[in-house]
Amino acid sequence: MDYFHLTLKEHSLDDIEPVFDPEARIKLSTEAQTRIKRCRDYLDEKMKSQSTPIYGITTGFGSLCNISVSKDQLAQLQRNLVVSHACGIGEEVPFEIVRLMMFLKIRSLSYGYSGIRTETVERLVEMFNNRVYPVVYNQGSLGASGDLAPLANMSLPLLGLGEVNYDGKRYQAEEINKKFGWSPLTLSSKEGLALLNGTQFMLAYSIYCLRKAKRLTSLADKIAALSLDAFDGRVEPFTHEVHAVRPHKGQIDTAEAIRNILKGSEIVQHHKEHVQDPYSFRCVPQVHGAVKDALNFIEKSFTTELNSATDNPTIIPESDLIISAGNFHGEPLAIPLDLLAISMAELGSISERRTYQLISGKRGLPSFLVAHPGLNSGFMIPQYAQASVVSQNKQLSTPSCVDTIDSSQGQEDHVSMGANAATKALRVIENIEKILAIELFNAAQALEFRRPLKSSPVIEEFVAEFRKVVPFIEEDEVMYTHIANAIEFVEQQK
Repeated sequence: MDYFHLTLKEHSLDDIEPVFDPEARIKLSTEAQTRIKRCRDYLDEKMKSQSTPIYGITTGFGSLCNISVSKDQLAQLQRNLVVSHACGIGEEVPFEIVRLMMFLKIRSLSYGYSGIRTETVERLVEMFNNRVYPVVYNQGSLGASGDLAPLANMSLPLLGLGEVNYDGKRYQAEEINKKFGWSPLTLSSKEGLALLNGTQFMLAYSIYCLRKAKRLTSLADKIAALSLDAFDGRVEPFTHEVHAVRPHKGQIDTAEAIRNILKGSEIVQHHKEHVQDPYSFRCVPQVHGAVKDALNFIEKSFTTELNSATDNPTIIPESDLIISAGNFHGEPLAIPLDLLAISMAELGSISERRTYQLISGKRGLPSFLVAHPGLNSGFMIPQYAQASVVSQNKQLSTPSCVDTIDSSQGQEDHVSMGANAATKALRVIENIEKILAIELFNAAQALEFRRPLKSSPVIEEFVAEFRKVVPFIEEDEVMYTHIANAIEFVEQQK
């Protein structure tokens, strides 16, 4: 396939969609190569005449910033930084997110504000293009000086250390380096810091989560519309004029989406005995819409970070500046990540409430959606399972960004905890797939009790596809396999 060229122009999240293809290959543009080299040349020249200490380049790190290091020890300083900071613990990060970390680190370095050598960046490019993924773990980052521990684990193979995943197997990095003819790199001044300082662990999770969240919000509209018809709900609350007088964009868009999904439904058109529906149906535009509006803000934050250089010190050759500052701090990601978890948890919360209404024996539906309740428990316990996941999401939605803890002897006295926000946001979103799958399982079952009336062509086609993997339940049977198939169905929806 064609190479994805890493240019310096601003990218949207849609622009980098090709990178998610496991066959994707990337290439530094000529402009990026030029900027990387110019910054490195500037740093090398600067150090020939520099007499005052430069943080992390001629000094120790963190609270050791006042200890100078002699010129003949600068390479050892950078190597020591990588090996000592590789303290990742916990579960292994999925390779899709590690790939994204590598891409984002390469992109951040390509702006030419990091002082790294071209050959070091190119080695990361070669690893990415050959699908050699460092073993990284999901705990250990405070999201303060960026993602020190996970990025150190990611960088170890450059030195011939650590482990990698390649072609479905685990290897020592030294073994894979020999396979590809890669000699271990000897890092020059500043290079270890350039690799380890930065927000690429948080940002990789951020983009991965947001991509899934946007897909799930659209799917949640379709499943909510199915539930509404299965519950014999009213379509009037989705009338455009209602939302025009409270014109939140997400609310207007959601109402329109539900109207379009239900267009042509016989169930919607037939006479209703009830005057209004419970909030979980009537307020779908307001709740789903608020989630979409939150995602728009979140996407802007993540897009800005995608187009940023986030290591430290920042080297700006054109202004003759080398400044130790705080661009690695994860707060610009931590707050949106917490909002992402909270927003998606709400999407799951209202989904479970619709499920609860469907099994409650209302509006002509049998209790627990089986023909012979009592003898059969039917869909009683799928809702239990769904409720347990909804409650877990509430617990996971406690913000991480409001927490902090001293590190590095108090030099790093405020941290973002953005990495924790990132990893738990993924857990929330994976839980949403389960929650929506169980609502779909219930709603498809309930729809059959409305026959011979039909829902809309969109809903009928959707349910027909679902029925290829999950059957209508006549009598009690083992349910967990059907739930698992429903979850897989939801995961595969585009």
